[in-house]
Amino acid sequence: MSDSDTTGTTGPTDDAEHRDDSAPAMVLAPLDERLADLVALYEDLHRHPELGFQETRTAAEAARRLTGCGYDVTTGIAETGVVGVLRNGPGPVVLLRADMDALPVTENSGLDYASTVPGRMHACGHDVHVTCLLGAADLLAAGRAHWSGTLVVLFQPAEEVGSGARAMLDAGLYSKDLVPTPDVVLAQHVAPFGAGLIAYCPGPCMAAADSLEITFHGIGGHGSRPETTVDPILMAASFVQRVQSVVAREVAPKDRAVVSVGSFQAGDTANVIPDRAVVRLSVRTFDETVRTAVLAAIDRIARAEAAASGADRAPGTEVLDSFPVTVNDSTTLRQVNEQFTQLFGEQRLFAYEPATGSEDAGLLATAAGAPLYYWWLGGWGLEEFRTALAAGRLAQDIPSNHSPHFVPVVRPTLTMGVEALTAAALNQLAPAGTEDGTEATDAAGGREATGQAGQAGRR
Repeated sequence: MSDSDTTGTTGPTDDAEHRDDSAPAMVLAPLDERLADLVALYEDLHRHPELGFQETRTAAEAARRLTGCGYDVTTGIAETGVVGVLRNGPGPVVLLRADMDALPVTENSGLDYASTVPGRMHACGHDVHVTCLLGAADLLAAGRAHWSGTLVVLFQPAEEVGSGARAMLDAGLYSKDLVPTPDVVLAQHVAPFGAGLIAYCPGPCMAAADSLEITFHGIGGHGSRPETTVDPILMAASFVQRVQSVVAREVAPKDRAVVSVGSFQAGDTANVIPDRAVVRLSVRTFDETVRTAVLAAIDRIARAEAAASGADRAPGTEVLDSFPVTVNDSTTLRQVNEQFTQLFGEQRLFAYEPATGSEDAGLLATAAGAPLYYWWLGGWGLEEFRTALAAGRLAQDIPSNHSPHFVPVVRPTLTMGVEALTAAALNQLAPAGTEDGTEATDAAGGREATGQAGQAGRR
């Protein structure tokens, strides 16, 4: 197995000959005895899901545990964000990130630790992310004799609505020195494939997303006299059909885009034509030129349908949320994957195509001018996954993220998640015994140069 699109020639490989290859095993050694506590933590978080910017209970537990491990902890960033900083001599600044928020989904798992909050569920695995990062933070603090540098662990609110990372940055995450600016950002996300596996994608790995609310304005009236009205339901329904032609007829086959209408709201009763209809839709793209063209086409079609219906007022469009393209730095990916391969074996890693889901973790890297590596962590029973894969029934038999049935298996998902974050951090931190900072500075400088090159490429 090999990675494609590798770039850059500097980074942790500068001090590879000095790195202690046994460090990951030594740092991970206490995991077995800590696993029961992590399982209990995960089940507790799953029982008590909290929506974006409401993660007070989750944030308090993260802060409590980080303080106990010796981190300098700051809470209340962008309302509920938490960061812990562990300075351990000269070397790079490595940031590990987990998101905390749940979804407005009613759980239907039947588990004894199912959500106890009506209409709320950790249906995207963020409880896994928090648990794994706290586990890694504990192990890395206990094993600080094996590395040098500064470790930042960040617990982010409101990823699901696309505003948590931006809110933490706007609150002065880097500009007010709440944490040192990272040289590299690392993150993972649990996904519906076999537990114990890791998937990766060099370059653009997750789509940009724009969620829009378009309000069509008509003239309401009695259902028996439609000739006296301008019907916004007909206007909006025509738009919903027509907008599907954007991807089919205006986006080249070599490009990727998705336009999905998720909400249509109009009227309150059968015999009254309302004066407005509201459509909400999501747009996914991987290229800024394609994104601009698709958004322009949606606006053009909305205006054209309003004009065709004789509306005297143009539709109004509100951007509900926006995620950038998530771009993996190929050099950092290669370096960390070498560590993963050494620790887990080559058969546990596989490449995947860019996903049309979206993330805001990349903002934390972009704002720092640092490279990002964001990988997928398998969370489903391996045999069940293999059976569904062999039968060609993955979509039917394996619940996806955001499903009321999406609950990852506890083991080995948590074990693998803690191990992956810990190993990735050790790969990017300096080796223990770096006394004058030379090796660490070289490594950090290489990562910074790689990150800046990646940012330039994205612009």
